[in-house]
Amino acid sequence: MRILLAEDDASLGDTIQAWLRLDQHAVDWVRRGDSAQTALATHRYDCVLLDRGLPGLSGDALLAALRAGGEQVPVILITAFNALADRVEGLDLGADDYLVKPFELEELSARIRAAVRRSASRAGNELAHAGIVLNLDTRQAGIDGRPVALTAREYHVLYALLLRRNGIVTRAQIEETLYGWGEEVESNAIEVHIHNLRRKLGSDSIVTVRGLGYRLKDDG
Repeated sequence: MRILLAEDDASLGDTIQAWLRLDQHAVDWVRRGDSAQTALATHRYDCVLLDRGLPGLSGDALLAALRAGGEQVPVILITAFNALADRVEGLDLGADDYLVKPFELEELSARIRAAVRRSASRAGNELAHAGIVLNLDTRQAGIDGRPVALTAREYHVLYALLLRRNGIVTRAQIEETLYGWGEEVESNAIEVHIHNLRRKLGSDSIVTVRGLGYRLKDDG
């Protein structure tokens, strides 16, 4: 997943970014609300971690603007404001979740997964298509009831394909899932991951759409 982290505390931001990258997420970190607004206007994110007290443009103002504009990206407010009235206000602004500092990093990861599941209108914790199943909590994959071991990168490529399982996924969309700002993109990395997934899931599991990208095979 590609995550936008908007946090002006350098120590906390560095800790969160390092944690999520260890989990093989692509993380773009900004320290101002107006920078977050620009990032959201130019990139697609699976989830936003938003501090309420950002300089330039407050997290509250940014969230209100996003929802007023119809943007439904999952937003988790991360803030030191812990009164009941603060939590109610944040959720009423359109936040999907509210996490009070300090928090455990494992809980943050779980809340991200839950927010992404809800945003995709999935009641459970799995993505499935044409016999392929991906558990978002355990990160375990399977094909026709058989478990399949995936690397972290392969997991995220398959996640991107399953998330858009009824359409074509471009190379750029896969790269945005795998890499954050400043991370080097290897020239043939996507092709290698697709090749490995086909080897594990079946040669016909992923279809190349020439000039456009990739899609999963038809279901049924």
